[in-house]
Amino acid sequence: MPKSSECREKQHGLGSETAQSTLCEELRLGKVDVHELYAAMDWLLERQTRIEGKLAKKHLTGGLLVLFDVSSSYYTGRKSTLVRHGYSRDHRSDRPQIVYGLLCDPEGRPIAVEVFPGNTADPKAFTKIVERIRKRFGIERVVFVGDRGMITSARIHEDLRDVDGLDWISALRSEGIRKLVDAKLIQRSLFDEYDLAEIVSEDFPGERLIVCRNPILADERARKREELLQATERKLEPIRLATKRKTNPLRDRKNIGIRVGKVIGKYKMEKHFELTITDDSFTYARRAENIAAEAMLDGLYVVRTSVVTEVMAADRVVQTYKSLSRVERAFRSMKTVDLQLRPIYHHKDDRIRSHVFVCMLAYYVEWHMRERLKEVLFDDCDREAAQATRSSVVAPSIRSETAKRKDATRRTATGHPVQSFQDLLKDMATITRNRIRIAEYGAEYNKLTTPTDHQRHVLGLLEAKL
Repeated sequence: MPKSSECREKQHGLGSETAQSTLCEELRLGKVDVHELYAAMDWLLERQTRIEGKLAKKHLTGGLLVLFDVSSSYYTGRKSTLVRHGYSRDHRSDRPQIVYGLLCDPEGRPIAVEVFPGNTADPKAFTKIVERIRKRFGIERVVFVGDRGMITSARIHEDLRDVDGLDWISALRSEGIRKLVDAKLIQRSLFDEYDLAEIVSEDFPGERLIVCRNPILADERARKREELLQATERKLEPIRLATKRKTNPLRDRKNIGIRVGKVIGKYKMEKHFELTITDDSFTYARRAENIAAEAMLDGLYVVRTSVVTEVMAADRVVQTYKSLSRVERAFRSMKTVDLQLRPIYHHKDDRIRSHVFVCMLAYYVEWHMRERLKEVLFDDCDREAAQATRSSVVAPSIRSETAKRKDATRRTATGHPVQSFQDLLKDMATITRNRIRIAEYGAEYNKLTTPTDHQRHVLGLLEAKL
């Protein structure tokens, strides 16, 4: 909504009071107090089930994919029954939190959100969402896509396996990949010609395992490990020399161990070093076998799925798993970037649920706005062309030539500025409605600032009118 200003300058009977929102006036709400806002939140929460049902009916049809992920936000208000200490993705272990699961369609459009107590583990949240999808939305066939921490082997065994009409796409944890490597099911020769290969294992009955190797990621992981190994050695060497110096040598197993422990704790490389500590000496050496075993996993990830090959080829399974980044984008927008779900001050459970639901609906609007505004945003509006030039689904994503031109020139093909979504909103916010009062004649009237060519173009893309 445009901002308004009232002008009353003494000399000509005109002046100014700026930055008053016209939202209430445009919606004919009149003066609204905080209790009415709370009542509106309560009214909305009562209709959440119906609203989400309509969204599901509109966007989830037929045999489909459902993206699901879980996040959390720390809590700054008075305590409610939902608020608990748990694993904090905000790195605020000092504060209690809430956990919420977001359900999206394959394009990342939000469909439903559920709030859980702050100590709820991801798999438990996933279990509840599974039940909710099947019962509430009446969908016959669903393919759930979730990360490895959520669709775990336990969840698959207890909630998904052998359920008619229910499939999943997830990934193996590092210990599962290591088990496949130890069983010689994953070897470097698999990737001589392609960067993905499909295997089967008795440990994962009824599942397809698609092993992917990203060479760029592998090189980066190897580089980081070598840097950490060298950094550890640089810190350990002075300790070793301190035990050998002639004057005031470092002595006592405990004292030496404390200094070594600080180094190992900092770089997390203990598993890669053989450490020998006595009362008057200290030596260290790399564990070559351990390092080589870990190097075997560099750049590897394994996507697991119950979807049969006839329905979804291996490369599409991998691409679908990668689409979880769309849910992560939704969380970033809701939590910090655009909508700022935090801080949460409500102390009633239902108000917290309503607060999160409002943020989800706001992101639903933002999602559609971004789709219409792709042309003037840094978003890639020609993803199909980019995909066509990509060597493999495992390879890093690339931007289309159109997107690269926008990045370089910061202009569209028609010469309009290219901005981030946040900067575009700030630009549009400069459209104001001024209330002009001419005291000499006792006349008042509203006047909108004239939109720039770019602002008119944006309004056209949104099919909006002032």
